[in-house]
Amino acid sequence: MLDLTSDVADLTAALVDIRSESGDEKNLADAVENALSTLSHLTVTRDGDAVVARTELGRDRRVVIAGHLDTVPIVDNVPSHVDGDRLYGCGTSDMKAGVAVQLKLAALVTEPVHDLTFVFYDNEEVDASLNGLLRLSRNHPEWLAGDFAILMEPTDGMIEGGCQGTMRVDVKATGKRAHSARSWKGENAVHKAGAILDVLRAYTPRQPEVEGLAFHEGLNAVFIEGGVAGNVIPDECVVKVNYRYAPDRSPAEAEAHLREVFAGFEVTLTDSAAPARPGLDDPSAAAFVTAVGNGRARAKLGWTDVSRFSELGVPAVNYGPGDPMLAHTRDEYATISQIREAEERMVAWLTARD
Repeated sequence: MLDLTSDVADLTAALVDIRSESGDEKNLADAVENALSTLSHLTVTRDGDAVVARTELGRDRRVVIAGHLDTVPIVDNVPSHVDGDRLYGCGTSDMKAGVAVQLKLAALVTEPVHDLTFVFYDNEEVDASLNGLLRLSRNHPEWLAGDFAILMEPTDGMIEGGCQGTMRVDVKATGKRAHSARSWKGENAVHKAGAILDVLRAYTPRQPEVEGLAFHEGLNAVFIEGGVAGNVIPDECVVKVNYRYAPDRSPAEAEAHLREVFAGFEVTLTDSAAPARPGLDDPSAAAFVTAVGNGRARAKLGWTDVSRFSELGVPAVNYGPGDPMLAHTRDEYATISQIREAEERMVAWLTARD
């Protein structure tokens, strides 16, 4: 049983110690649901391994605070352990520290200035089609309704606006199969794939400014597949490419750009998630930046579910404890002082009255 009265760092450690790799979130979702169900000021609902808790106080505005329960695969980094101010373990940064802050807010803030919706969802770290927040938006869009949303993604204690889009494509080189003893009778597709890699090596990513925030794109090969047998000239080689692009481009524009970059090769779109513009001129977002971020914000150089909220018409930002540069690493950690600071800042903002 999760103890929501415990220190937020201890709660983070308890969350880390419950394994929740993508697709295996049930035990953690059960623990979160059971803990929240003891709080009389919340209405708790569930869809699969996504848990939603809401206040119903009749406030003029509703704020959605969301975070994912899943982690990347564990690599000998569970259970958690503490070394000084650092709490180590799989998911400490991405993003069980943020989830712990959510749970503390759900327990502590019984009379918020806005109505609150807390969303804990599954399968964020895998293909977009499996995303639990996407499933909620289709099955129960009313559960996600709000005037402003905060994704408790790791931002190293900064507010990060918007997010970059992500797109994966297969770029195929084709050849002609032959016996390797008579290789001149064939055309080696793996050799031809070198031209695809040449394009990637020569590519200069954009660094556009969008609504005053500086983004940095990236285009990279992430897998390469080719080969038939040890004595066969391969007739096909596929380079899997991931494109991270700024929110001044739509998914359609991003796809068109990739087809132009890889002109002459067969390009197949395999996965896509749209970006989100920063939107910090929205009154709710601007007020949050002023109160919690001391008036400072930067671009989110990655994809997050602010994109989902943007598609639902809900302005959203990223804010949470944990350094995103440590996410998915073997030695992932979050600093205890930063976790506590995030809790303090959020409690102060949610209870501040004019």
